[in-house]
Amino acid sequence: MEFAILGPMSVRQDGRELPLGGPKQRALLAILLLQANEAVSRDRLIDGLWGEHPPATAAHTLDNYISRLRKVLGDDRLTRRPPGYALRLERGELDLDRFEQLMALGREQLVHGHARQAAATLRGALALWRGTALADVLYEPFAAPEAERLEERRLSALEERVEADLASGSSAELVAELERLVGEHAFRERLVGQLVLALYRSGQQAKALEEYRVAKRRLAEELGLEPGPQLRKLQRKILEQDASLGAQRAEPRGLQQRQEWGRPRLVVAGLTA
Repeated sequence: MEFAILGPMSVRQDGRELPLGGPKQRALLAILLLQANEAVSRDRLIDGLWGEHPPATAAHTLDNYISRLRKVLGDDRLTRRPPGYALRLERGELDLDRFEQLMALGREQLVHGHARQAAATLRGALALWRGTALADVLYEPFAAPEAERLEERRLSALEERVEADLASGSSAELVAELERLVGEHAFRERLVGQLVLALYRSGQQAKALEEYRVAKRRLAEELGLEPGPQLRKLQRKILEQDASLGAQRAEPRGLQQRQEWGRPRLVVAGLTA
């Protein structure tokens, strides 16, 4: 079987789409998939499906949903395991697991200096996404924080893929994509730094510095914050036309993410103290 949550919910067997029922039943499957091979208590399932004010019939309705899913997936897949139920998955059956495996492999390839391989691997990971995670159950009580968490993983993989492309020597060809991404995620300083670096490496120093100034002004006006230390250091290096900012093909080092003040920050190879 193939289970998919990186987009609308989907289960396929031998290439055939299986019927998953209505939103609540699909949401139940999503909760179990996110905790695959682990027992999920009945109380947690009820809370995830109905929130703080479940109907008096919630326990009975949950039993009905479980029974219907067992008919679709098989009794050996969805089993009673105190204090609730567990959904059995094999390695690689869930698209999220394949995404995480490819993301980890891409990062490892980049660390070992295989930038082009890393970029290809990370593109493969991102290709598993078919839209917003849990798209058809987003309005169920459990879904919003889970979808937000998964979207953060997607953006991290995207930043890693841009890092790999930069480490492979790409620059000008990344500018349009990075401009769009910064427009969509204006406060992700890692993306801002990647755009600034790509512009500089493609011979657009003035525009690179302007992007930095725009980001600095936006942070000050909307969040009351200054750019992070690595983004400021990148600006200084550009002003100095530091040779270390030139394209570094297949460098084991590169852009690495860290978190400060709850914002994704930028660490650029050669810019750490």
